Order: sequence, then C-alpha cells, then structure tokens
Amino acid sequence: MINAQVRPAGLKDHQQLSSLIFFETRSHRHLDWRSPLEWLGDDFFWMLEEGSHTTAALACPEETKGIAWVRLFVHSSEWSAENAWTLLWNMAKQEIAQAGGTRVAAIVQHAWFQNVLELSGFESRQSIVMLEWQYQPWAPRETDGVRIRKMTEADIPSVVTLDGASFDPLWHNSYETMRRALSQSLFATVAEDERGIIGYQLTTGSGARTHLARLAVHPATQGSGVGRALLRQLIGTLVHNGYQKLSVNTQSDNSASLRLYQKLGFIRTGEAYPVYFFDVPAYSYR
Repeated sequence: MINAQVRPAGLKDHQQLSSLIFFETRSHRHLDWRSPLEWLGDDFFWMLEEGSHTTAALACPEETKGIAWVRLFVHSSEWSAENAWTLLWNMAKQEIAQAGGTRVAAIVQHAWFQNVLELSGFESRQSIVMLEWQYQPWAPRETDGVRIRKMTEADIPSVVTLDGASFDPLWHNSYETMRRALSQSLFATVAEDERGIIGYQLTTGSGARTHLARLAVHPATQGSGVGRALLRQLIGTLVHNGYQKLSVNTQSDNSASLRLYQKLGFIRTGEAYPVYFFDVPAYSYR
C-alpha cells in the first residue's frame, strides 16, 4: 500500500485492465451497451497501481452532461474493497470537482458494493425492480390507432429527442448509446402519428428469453395508449417467433409504468436493485 498510486487509465492500459477484470471476482459493472474497457480514453477512468502491478480500477465517465454512472469498479484480492475504493474515489472526487462537478450514480447488484458506497456518503433514493411476462396464448389486437413500424438508424435523432423529453436526466441516452442499442437489439419499433415519432421500444434477446431494454412515450401522448400499443405489438411478435419470456425493469417509483406492465400480464419477480447517488460539487478538494 505504501507504493500504491492512482493515475488516469488510457488506451495503453487495456491489457492490464482486461486481465484484472477477468481474474478478479470483486467487480461492479454497470448494465451498459458498451463493455467497461470501451470507455478507455474517456475522462474519469482511473487505475490503482503498486509498482507495475494494476490492483484496482474505477470508471465513471460522463456520457450525459451532469450525469456520470459508475461503469466499473474492480479490485484485486490483495486489497479490501473499502481501501481500494477510498483511494480511487478520493482522486475521482477531486478531478470531477475540478472539471465542474457532476452527479455520480450506481445501480447496486452486490451487497459488498452497497456497503462501499454507503460508507462514502452515497444515498439511495429509488430502486430498479424486475418484472417478467411468460408465454400465454396471445390473440392479436388492434394497436389503438397508433402506427408502429421497425426502427431504423435514420430514426435515432428523433428517438434521442423523445428520450430526453420522456425521462429524468439520470436516465437519458445519448446518440451513440442509442445507435449501439439499436445495433444490438432483437426487435426495435417506433410509434408515430402526424407529428412524427411519439414512442419507441428496444428489446434484446438470447435463447428463449427476451428483455425489454427501453420503452418510452412522449409526455404529450402519455396515457393515450401508445405504450400499450407498442407492448401489444411486441408481445405478438415474440409469440409469433416462439419466444417464451420477456423481462423488463423500471424504477420502483414509476407507478405508471408498473401499472402498464402489470395490466399486460407482467409479474414482479421480487428482484430489486437500489440506485445510489453522490453529487460532486464544482470546486477544488483540498
């Protein structure tokens, strides 16, 4: 620990960090459309070294202005999670503050990481809850007068704008994220009317399981059946293609989404993952 130092991680560190992530079990990774190492080269990515040996890493790049998700925290067994985090987080707070400050957030999947965040002053204000729809006979129904079609890359600018209007800044998707999401999706559709795109959904899949990664409806048309139409069309497509299950997650305090999913046969699985926040102010730490 005496010779340990924290420094920014760069592209040249890819192999060392790849090995650290591969061999160590104590790792937090954000659910993302990019792998953690695809963020190398961005700001707010640090590594902890002892001599030439990489022992921990922390990445919380700011994709959306004012929001930085903890996309990676990993440490070797030579360190406790608390000690490795403290050294990295102290550097992170200083550099983030000097860059103008931001809100740092994390979705917690492991108790050990939750403990680390709470000891550092992070607060939890909501959780992500999981729901699942399982196969049942599905009769096609009208889509409530909403026109639904396959999403194309040309739709991405409009979809990003809609996304920004539909969600709290914490959950916004950038153009690059949306482009990656579309390229990795199994089924992606948009709903439109004479005003243009008013809703969309992105679904991924593997084996017999599928996951609704994103559903958004423009605030001006929420409550008019657009989300229901997108979901009905999606479930009809899944049944037609032989898929048996569809999972989805949403915020615990998003009562409108919870009601919509449950009306269409989704059931809470009991899984819940707390979301933690820490607001780093814009000033220099001493």
